[in-house]
Amino acid sequence: MEIRINDVGFSYASVPVLSGISLDIKGPGFVSILGPNGVGKSTLIHCINKILQPKSGSVLIDGKDVRDISIKELAKDVGYVPYSANDTFPLTVVDTVMMGRHPHSKWNTLDRDLDIVYDTLRMLGISHLAMRQFNELSAGQHQKVMLARGLVQEPQILLLDEPTSNLDIRHQLDVTKMLKRLSEERGILIVMISHDINIAAKFADQVILMFQGRIYDVGAPAEVITEDNLRSVYGVESKVIDDDGRPHVILKDALPMSESCNPSAVMAHIRAQRASQDAADSDGKSVRRGVERILGRT
Repeated sequence: MEIRINDVGFSYASVPVLSGISLDIKGPGFVSILGPNGVGKSTLIHCINKILQPKSGSVLIDGKDVRDISIKELAKDVGYVPYSANDTFPLTVVDTVMMGRHPHSKWNTLDRDLDIVYDTLRMLGISHLAMRQFNELSAGQHQKVMLARGLVQEPQILLLDEPTSNLDIRHQLDVTKMLKRLSEERGILIVMISHDINIAAKFADQVILMFQGRIYDVGAPAEVITEDNLRSVYGVESKVIDDDGRPHVILKDALPMSESCNPSAVMAHIRAQRASQDAADSDGKSVRRGVERILGRT
């Protein structure tokens, strides 16, 4: 399947988050989205899966605008695993994962659904948690259950927002390696937001580097994960070495923070400009009302 993003823009209230995003992501394959905090990575994912609607531009899945696809129909082809591990359900792990089968549910498919759920739990190494209560799990176990719920949808596209954020180093590698294998064996497109540059470099077929609400660079890991790009986007000095044909980053030092490499500062500057403009507009309206009152008296 293919995701085509055409000139997408998005703002929260009056604060722009995405601007002029145009991108083609073709499957099957394993794609990693990198970038500092606050540059719009999660917002971009949410525009793809209809959690958010772009303020401008369009998102197409296999040539069809997502605005014209129902949520249930979209869920048959597009799975989503969120970042947040704060949601808790008073359900067993099996019942929680079974929720991912809802887009495919029919009156006579329960046995097959259960087979898919248990196969997925075994694949992730958490079948022993099947009858545990979801809201009693650790953060790492919780994350794997949410990943299982996304996988049992059997999607053609799987969107993941930092799926290994609560896992230790070994399980980060295991899960990412499994996702890479799934993209190859099942022929699906996996798009994963990550903050671990070296894991992305080790497994991704393609890397999308974002900065200040825009696409900064796209390409193979060796083309995108460079010392110059890391300096410009992350504000760090590094050494990038070759590791069996893949880049590996050795961090050296952080550069002095400035507005040009600090998304939070950029957003704060934009908000200040908006507030100043709103205040000016308000003052202008007050002056016009005052003039109108004076003219009314005369």
